[in-house]
Amino acid sequence: MSFRYPVMVVVAVLGGLGLGAAYYWLQAQRAKALAAAGLTATGAGLRRHLPPLLFLTALALLLLAVARPQATVPVPKATGTVILAFDVSNSMAAEDIAPSRLAAAQAAAVEFVRAQPSTVDIGVVAFGQGAQTTQLPTAEHEAAIAAINRLNVAGGTSLGQAILGSLTVIVGKSVGLPDPTGTTPPADLGYWGSATIVLLSDGEDTGGPDAVAAAELAAAAGVHIETIGVGTVEGATIEVDGYQVSTALNEELLTEVAETTSGSYHRAENAQALGAVYKSLDLRIHTENESIELTGAAVLVAVLLLTAGGLLMTNWFGRIV
Repeated sequence: MSFRYPVMVVVAVLGGLGLGAAYYWLQAQRAKALAAAGLTATGAGLRRHLPPLLFLTALALLLLAVARPQATVPVPKATGTVILAFDVSNSMAAEDIAPSRLAAAQAAAVEFVRAQPSTVDIGVVAFGQGAQTTQLPTAEHEAAIAAINRLNVAGGTSLGQAILGSLTVIVGKSVGLPDPTGTTPPADLGYWGSATIVLLSDGEDTGGPDAVAAAELAAAAGVHIETIGVGTVEGATIEVDGYQVSTALNEELLTEVAETTSGSYHRAENAQALGAVYKSLDLRIHTENESIELTGAAVLVAVLLLTAGGLLMTNWFGRIV
């Protein structure tokens, strides 16, 4: 426990001791006066002394309240960084989820962002064949929502680029896969256990780098990846550059990526299910020490003691003083 005005603690202690001493002196004088008159004190000791002691304790607490007592307590909070990595490849234009895979993902993502506390920083990464940061992690969630609403489909898909691009945002420096020959050791990214990548994709990976290798890099940095499969297993047909292309949900790769980082894969075959998936994501709960002022509590206890003392004196002696 700490006090904003420590000097008042000394005043409260000295004041309490002084009031106690004064009460003891008055009782001694009363006993002497009764003895001089040949009388003895009557009444139970508890009844005679309890109400005044309650009053004295209440006055000491009121003095202590002036010192503004504070306690430091651990408070659980959802904190950290969430990177929403959106697949914006051509296949996300498929309409097996109405109105389209990307539009459904955007709508659910907006609901997710609005549900997060201000202690969670949210960033947005759009990926196709490459990855582009459209919003750095921020507690200004309206900025993240604006970035989500600006997304449009184009190009191919690289889940590996999505993960590396998201890691780049989290650690604040360019992240790439280590040299496959082993001549160059992997970069030390540090530990980012409060960061989560939410990867939204139909799982169709049309180009490198290797998505699982990128997930292993994320796992080494303590970053969890939650993958959300957007689409249906039956799939749909889209038109790309005048050609009819079939596209379906690839759950196997999305599951492997998530499990590599101890994350989870979620299937969302319609807009309602996608919204439920976002709500089920396991965000980190971080404990922070927070100072809580106890002034109100001290005053409340003092008032209760004063009330109790007054009621006892009224009930036992028919008067308050």
